[in-house]
This record gives sequence, C-alpha cells and structure tokens, in this order.
Amino acid sequence: MNNTDISTALQSLRASVKKVGFICAMDCELDAVTKLFSDLTVKKYGSIDFFCGKICGIEAIAAKCGVGKVFAAICAQTMILGFSPDLIINTGVAGNLSDSLRIGDIALSSAVVQHDMDTSPLGDPVGLISGINKIELESDIPSAIVMSHCLDTIGINNAIGVIASGDQFIASHEKKKQIKENFGAISCEMEGAAVGHTCYANGVRFLVVRAISDDADNSSPDDFPAYCVKVSETSSRAILEFMKMIAQ
Repeated sequence: MNNTDISTALQSLRASVKKVGFICAMDCELDAVTKLFSDLTVKKYGSIDFFCGKICGIEAIAAKCGVGKVFAAICAQTMILGFSPDLIINTGVAGNLSDSLRIGDIALSSAVVQHDMDTSPLGDPVGLISGINKIELESDIPSAIVMSHCLDTIGINNAIGVIASGDQFIASHEKKKQIKENFGAISCEMEGAAVGHTCYANGVRFLVVRAISDDADNSSPDDFPAYCVKVSETSSRAILEFMKMIAQ
C-alpha cells in the first residue's frame, strides 16, 4: 500500500463511518474491546447485552455473540436492526493458515468464506452460498487498508487476505491444508463469515480482525487457551489505533 491508497481509504471512512459495531465470540475478546469505551451503558435485546459508548469520540457498540456461525449471525442481525452501525468489526482470535503470520500477529479480511458450506454433491463448488451464489464475500477494503496501516505504525505484523469460518475448531494438519487449498485463506475461525454474510445481506460494511492464537494444527488445543487472552489484547490495540485515526 502507498500513501495515496491509505489517504483515499481514510477519507472514505471519515466521510461515512460515524458508528462502529464490534462483535466478539468470547468474554476475553469482549473485555479487550469494552475497556476502550467511555460513557458506557448496556442495553439488552433478547439474550444479548449490547455495550454502548464511545471510542475516541466515535459512537460504538460491542457484544459477545457466543461461539459459532448461528450465534454470530443472530448477534449481527440484532445489532444492525437495533443500532444501525455503519461498520461492523468482528474481532477476536483465530487459527493461522499463513506462512507470513505467527502467534500474536493479526489477520485482516479481504473477504470471508464458509469453509464448511458444501453442496458439492449437487455440482456446486465447495463454499458456494446458495441463494446469492457467491463463495467469497468481500470485506470493506478501506477499513482493511487503514487497519493494516495502523498495525504497521505500532509494529504489529499483519496480513490482509481471505478468512475462513466454520463450525469447527481446526486442529489438524490435514484440515488446515484442505482449507488453505480450497480457499487460499490466511486464517480460520468460527464466526467471521457469518457476520460477513449478515452484513452483506443488509448492505453494511464489515471487517474481520483476528489475532493469531494458534497454528490450526495438532498443537492448537494447548496453544489456544494459553494465548487467547494475551492475543485478544493485541486486537484491542489495533482497534484503538484504528478508531483514533478515523476520528481525526
């Protein structure tokens, strides 16, 4: 990215993003976001607590959706209907699928895919979402560009690429290889594509920001709990820098 790309992306965000929603799967991820809030209040819709306030003067909403694609989609739709955010960021942790990332680095979505969506026995490509007939759902590229720049500025290694979601905790070399080969994904997790799908259906910008907690292989059951809280703080640092930049 050059300075012109960053400037153009930043101009786009400052002109159109006045309220940002954050969706996390787990308490440690939510805690890392809500600690950034000022003027914090809580509103409950159904079973979900929505934390409302401001980050760097910009209106913000955050919620814990729970683990998996259904919970994530429910939370995203409720947030859109209840709060009308201009941009939704799904943040938290993820497994690594990229040679350029390591534990503690950040994966940013250029697009999301559902790696466990499979109607291939009917002749469809793996990952095709019936009804909209797409495999990849594009994220908000200006947000990805600005977030990557923020991470570069504070010295956190990052990559922009496809992020794959499914209702599976990936912890084997075989499954990791399959997802990489099918989708060219740089990381895997369990909610981002559901948030992206919901945002796509509602015409809302979205971005997935995931700190790498494990390598999506046989070591993951040990690495994930060991690094989950620590790397959630890395995502929090990225969000703070991003909000500072678009607030200027």
